[in-house]
Amino acid sequence: MADFQLLNPLRWKKSFLISILAGFLVLWFGFLDNYSIYTRYQLHQEKAELKREIEQLRTETELLETQINQLHTDSFHFERIAREEYGMKKPGEVIYEIRD
Repeated sequence: MADFQLLNPLRWKKSFLISILAGFLVLWFGFLDNYSIYTRYQLHQEKAELKREIEQLRTETELLETQINQLHTDSFHFERIAREEYGMKKPGEVIYEIRD
């Protein structure tokens, strides 16, 4: 008869039942739920990384916009890029390429 009382949850102490319930809730809200603490932490880390990437892309965009403005306003920069990156030359010029 004593073994039956151990298996019957109605006979257990309330503190033991509350601790089992609390443990289940911690596991559920901590790891198993769709909006668990662990998932929220991962999403927060991903959001921070995306914000850093957005800021980096904004600075890169500003740099490219200044380069575009320089190309539209100053023909020297246009010629420099044509010569350095594409190997273009004016008629009658000789280009010497120095390699390290």
